[in-house]
Amino acid sequence: MSTVGRMPFWAYVAISLAVTAAAAFTLHQMGQVLICKCGHVELWHSEVQSSGNSQHISDWYSLSHMIHGFLFFLGLSIFARWLSVGARLALATLVEAAWEVFENTEFVINRYRESTLSLDYFGDSVLNSVTDIGFMMIGFVLAWRLPVWLSALLVVAMELIALYAIRDNLTLNILMLVYPLEAVKTWQMGG
Repeated sequence: MSTVGRMPFWAYVAISLAVTAAAAFTLHQMGQVLICKCGHVELWHSEVQSSGNSQHISDWYSLSHMIHGFLFFLGLSIFARWLSVGARLALATLVEAAWEVFENTEFVINRYRESTLSLDYFGDSVLNSVTDIGFMMIGFVLAWRLPVWLSALLVVAMELIALYAIRDNLTLNILMLVYPLEAVKTWQMGG
C-alpha cells in the first residue's frame, strides 16, 4: 500500500513543533502559568501530591505521555497506515496537543480533583504541557524504531514502575477519570 504525504520527515517534525507551539500559546491565553509558581524549573519533580506536580519539565506522569506515543503509533499504524510515518507523527502530535489543552480546562481540572488523587491539581504549567507533548513524540519515535515486543515490554514496565512508585499510572488515570472507584482512590491515597 502506498503512503500519502511525500514531504520529508523533518517537515512533519516542523509541523509537530508548530502544533506544540500553538498549544503552548493557547494554554498561556487560557491563563496557565508558563512555569511553576514556585519560580524555578526542575528537570525532574518526583512529589506527586504537591503544588509542583505537573509544573516542571518531567515527573512521574511523563511516563504516561510516552505511552501515549506508543499507543498513537500502534493505532495510526493500524487505522491510518496509508499515511507516512511523518504524517502519523504530526497527527499524533495534534491529538496530544488537543488533549493538553482540554486537560487544562476547568471541566477536566475539576474532574481530576474530584475523582483522582490530584486533590491540589490546578492544571499543568505551559512548560509541562510542552514537555508532555515532547514525551509523546519520544514514545512515538521509539515505537516506530523498536521491535513490537520491546515496545510492549517498555509500556508494561512504565505502567508497573509508575504503579509501584506513585500508585498511579495511565491505566488507573483513565479508570478514575471515566469511572471513579472509591476503593482505588482510597488505596492511591495510602489507605
